[in-house]
Amino acid sequence: MRNVTLLWGLRSPCNLGCRYCYFGTIEEHRLLPVTAVGALSHLSRNDLSAEQILAFAATMADSPVLRVFLAGGEPLIWPPIMDVIAVLKDAGVQVVVCTNGIPLNRADTVNALLKLGVDGVSVSLDSTDPAYNDAWRPARNGRDGWQQVVDGVRALLTARAAAASAWPKVGLYSVITRRNLPDITAVPALAAELGCDYAVPQPIALATDHALHGELALTGEHEADLTERLATLYGARLPVQLPPASYPARVSAAVTAPTGLVKRCFGGNTLFFVEPDGSVWDCPSSLRIAATPPERRRGIVGADAGSLFAPTGCAADCALFSTDCVNMWPLMDFTRVLTSSVSTP
Repeated sequence: MRNVTLLWGLRSPCNLGCRYCYFGTIEEHRLLPVTAVGALSHLSRNDLSAEQILAFAATMADSPVLRVFLAGGEPLIWPPIMDVIAVLKDAGVQVVVCTNGIPLNRADTVNALLKLGVDGVSVSLDSTDPAYNDAWRPARNGRDGWQQVVDGVRALLTARAAAASAWPKVGLYSVITRRNLPDITAVPALAAELGCDYAVPQPIALATDHALHGELALTGEHEADLTERLATLYGARLPVQLPPASYPARVSAAVTAPTGLVKRCFGGNTLFFVEPDGSVWDCPSSLRIAATPPERRRGIVGADAGSLFAPTGCAADCALFSTDCVNMWPLMDFTRVLTSSVSTP
């Protein structure tokens, strides 16, 4: 049975310099190179080659892998990306591309995504306010930003309509901090206006020692505001899919009680995380990665997906609940997104 979801951080480089990126920033890593196991960096010199990635992707035909989210870095600026997508689709795997949206302004990129039958495209946009978005998600070329993201989304949706296709499903993901709480409702409304299929406001996940934690992290003092805005969003019945009805309560739990137990966690059972160097983890949680003993560390080089992601029979309880966990629930609910365009939270 195919029931495994992979979140695959395919490449490290990115054309944006988001200040709260989970890869960290180039500026900080130039001064303090990343050496910790499982830590990510846009300056990584250990990304796998296209040959290694394609070899592993080809093993997914006889595997439990149902769906792969191709993330980064920015996957659509890597020239072999379409070859990887083609191999995955030939293996019968659903493919969702997670992008900052700027590469969608290239007609050849959009046409290739449509031709290959990509199932979904998730675009990161953190605000309806261009100035706010571009201040926190600056482009490295100093020119691209909010407008190019929105233009890219429009280009993809226009091409999809011209092809008379329902796929790929297209959605907006927004990182919610204490400074852009109104975007909980504003970005999904923009998604509906553009003609997108889904929208996900996700709470920012920052370690307590992160330089921006005190400025951006959500805490119990924001819980009432979060709850009210999420209730407004779900009550608006916008014509876009939202995360499942349990999602607001999970967000609330993450900001009021950021540690705790996840019953029958899907991490390591039906969800796995692959890093650009090929390392495989049960999930993207920094807490879970840090707690993984050396003997349980694995990688995709020389491995096949059939044995690497073999069913474990049941999910274990995990005592390492964090905001990272909350942001995985929309991924695990993605079948609903792919089979409907009407919001039914």
